[in-house]
Amino acid sequence: MLYQLHEWQRAFLGPLSHYAEASARLLTDPSSPFASVPGAQRMAAGYELIHRLGKDYEKPSFDIHSITNAQGNQIAIVERIDLETPFCQLRRFKRFSDDPETIEKMKTEPVVLVVAPLSGHHSTLLRDTVRTLLLDHKVYITDWIDARMVPAAAGPFHLDDYVATIEQFIRHIGAESLHVISVCQPTVPVLAAISLMAARGEATPRSMTMMGGPIDPRRSPTQVNNLAMTQPLSWFKGNVIHTVPTNYPGHGREVYPGFLQHAGFIAMNPGRHLNSHWDFYLNLLRGDLDDAQTHRKFYDEYNAVLDMPAEYYLDTISTVFQQFLLPRGLWEVSGERVDPSAIKRTSLLTIEGELDDISGIGQTEAAHDLCTGIPSGRRAHRVIQGAGHYGIFSGRRWREVVYPQVKDFIRRSDLALVSKRA
Repeated sequence: MLYQLHEWQRAFLGPLSHYAEASARLLTDPSSPFASVPGAQRMAAGYELIHRLGKDYEKPSFDIHSITNAQGNQIAIVERIDLETPFCQLRRFKRFSDDPETIEKMKTEPVVLVVAPLSGHHSTLLRDTVRTLLLDHKVYITDWIDARMVPAAAGPFHLDDYVATIEQFIRHIGAESLHVISVCQPTVPVLAAISLMAARGEATPRSMTMMGGPIDPRRSPTQVNNLAMTQPLSWFKGNVIHTVPTNYPGHGREVYPGFLQHAGFIAMNPGRHLNSHWDFYLNLLRGDLDDAQTHRKFYDEYNAVLDMPAEYYLDTISTVFQQFLLPRGLWEVSGERVDPSAIKRTSLLTIEGELDDISGIGQTEAAHDLCTGIPSGRRAHRVIQGAGHYGIFSGRRWREVVYPQVKDFIRRSDLALVSKRA
């Protein structure tokens, strides 16, 4: 009933939110006579705050239509779906230019698959990651579909299915020339996918970059890890798993609802979010429109959440955070043992944020202890000073500190493979 109660609340707040939005516009539009009423700006600020607290946040778009390269040339970006499964779309960001030199350069640039988390937020959370990579790479990304939009007839989606999806996408793009970047949660299934492919004798990607992920959550456990470690699996089944109501295509499917995940995100730092909304209100009063717009953009993304398939979520809690099957060497995917030591061709780069409060220091670095088949000369680990979890893949630190190291590692991985063949 909790999901249905949430839908009733959403239906109740919807008209109020639309009314508040219309009132705010009426009080701020220069052509409106109400904009000159004393106190109009204060009332408008209050109405917009009500609107944003009560509105329904839809999945944002990537909104990447062009970039400017280092030479100052404008490059057009066309986003398209390259391959689709019931639970995920493989999106490609195709680059176009009318400059001959730029076209020739782009043809030789590395191919990158960004594996986005299936952990609450949409893949658009990695918009800055993608935009930056497009400067020097051909870029694909996994765009996970909201489970409430997947008909129950499509069947369940387990952690094993996640691993199989990554394998499918790697084969589709072509492992021989591919570099894989996984951010947070997918570091575990990506390592499993590449390990299984290597053990079967299949081609594996040229490099894998793992950023802020729980390869071994026993190291420096965070508040997120502690919750998963201290509660039995039955607690998660009884408290966070609910059934999609009849007004969605996935009605009848069991999920971990996005609105519960969002409540958890807020509960981790309630004071920060309260202060942020108060500052937004004050910025509107002062007419500081740039800061107000920054707030809108952040929360349009942060408040847009998706439902996760219950089977996948519970598998992850059990396999990754309670039994630690990957670092213990006991994980089996569809009957095949996951053995990272089988990886020999693929280079490994791990990146952690010094202040990461989601995946603690050492959790991602643990991949090096498992990937013993990769020569030390083709492995590297970086700790980004002053960076939190989001700072290693988004924002100024990502663009100025992290990305140059990722770009250089990918280039060196290409050169190492070419030299080996020569």
